[in-house]
Amino acid sequence: MTAPALWRAGDAVVASSGTATADWAATGVSIDSRTLAPGDLFVALDGPSRDGHQFVADALRRGAAAAMVTRRPEGVADDAPLLIVEDTLAALEALGTARRRAVDARVAAVTGSVGKTGSKEALRKIFADQGRCHASEASYNNQWGVPLSLARMPQDSEFAIFELGMNHAGELGPLSRMVRPHVALITTIAPVHLEFFASERAIAAAKAEIFEGIEPGGTVVLNHDNSHFHFLADAARAAGIGHVVSFGSHPESDVLLKASNLFAGFSCVHASVNGQAVAYRVGLPGQHWVENSLGVLGVVAAMGGDLARAALSLGQLAPIKGRGRRHRVIIAGGGFEVIDESYNANPASMRAAIAVLGQSEVKSGGRRVAVLGDMLELGANAGRLHAELAPALLEAGVDQVFLCGANMAALASALPPERLAAHEGDAAKLRDRVLHGVHSGDVVLIKGSLGSRMAPIVEALLHLGHAPEMRANG
Repeated sequence: MTAPALWRAGDAVVASSGTATADWAATGVSIDSRTLAPGDLFVALDGPSRDGHQFVADALRRGAAAAMVTRRPEGVADDAPLLIVEDTLAALEALGTARRRAVDARVAAVTGSVGKTGSKEALRKIFADQGRCHASEASYNNQWGVPLSLARMPQDSEFAIFELGMNHAGELGPLSRMVRPHVALITTIAPVHLEFFASERAIAAAKAEIFEGIEPGGTVVLNHDNSHFHFLADAARAAGIGHVVSFGSHPESDVLLKASNLFAGFSCVHASVNGQAVAYRVGLPGQHWVENSLGVLGVVAAMGGDLARAALSLGQLAPIKGRGRRHRVIIAGGGFEVIDESYNANPASMRAAIAVLGQSEVKSGGRRVAVLGDMLELGANAGRLHAELAPALLEAGVDQVFLCGANMAALASALPPERLAAHEGDAAKLRDRVLHGVHSGDVVLIKGSLGSRMAPIVEALLHLGHAPEMRANG
């Protein structure tokens, strides 16, 4: 069955104020010729190190329906289907804005210092179980990811979920105005990107920019347990938003945590949503996922979703690559378990992952092992924030800690010598120490900021043996 056209040449010309060299119809939108699907419109973005125009010929050879460009690239036939625009990023934003205007869907936007992608994926699962749902892929939450996600939205979408991220003040507002959400969720405020902000309050103010794009009559969902709750609630009301939904264990929360039980691979939760009792299972482990689920249910209620069905969907959540996915590696004499948290890290998410490691069941003779890389963009607070992980590691009963990166020197000094297995300058140097240091029966957590390059350590461990994926709830 042929996929319906997402963009036709005429519509794209009107949206982008560009010029089409031929008539074409695209079934998708791509900015990467390596992952492009036949029928996609390829957008040649100019990046800091590469010009997307270099890959237009390859994209067309791979079956692109057309390419959006600022000029005719070398190696492209005279009759190639092109959409010529003044600026490809601005034109992509125009496509996204036009698509948002044309699609009659209930739209939610998710931001926060931690938990953005996980909450977005939970909402994707919930609303896909209740109708036609479109959501951002991966962590497409920045100045090109958000318009790309909007431009990809099918015309018949009933629900749409977008993740919005930022590193600096002034970045979130334009994204929110582009998305125009009916409901906005701020998961929490935590010490992230402190290199670019003077304080956590400054981070909260930057996150509050999401209020700028909320549709009239819209709703914001805020974490009542966070110290910045009242600041954010006041900012929302000052922006003209009359509906503020709170979640957490605070007794005045609209989505109130009544009780929870944490297990190695999942959690059981009793909550109240606007006075309605809801009992459910979260298919991912950790107290942080209990908290995330409350915010997610707040969005579901505000979007008019079915809470009972949402509760069932939460039980079916599974971890994604680099964000808690578990692998069982079979080696001679048994095997060990890998918890892949290699995608990113900050103090809050690091503590959450360490707590999950502490809750993990260890086989007889096995150990809890943490392999941790630098948390980046913490500015002058980096040393202190790394050293402050030591109590969490000890409380979780972590037996051996492998560290890499300059910032992790502070944690290495804060740990008891018998717990520190190794500290190296970078992940490449640490890899062999880890490979020779894991034993059968171990549970091994790998986590660090993306720039710490911890993922190759995960891959190296998996290559030690046969590594089937595991569901978090076993």
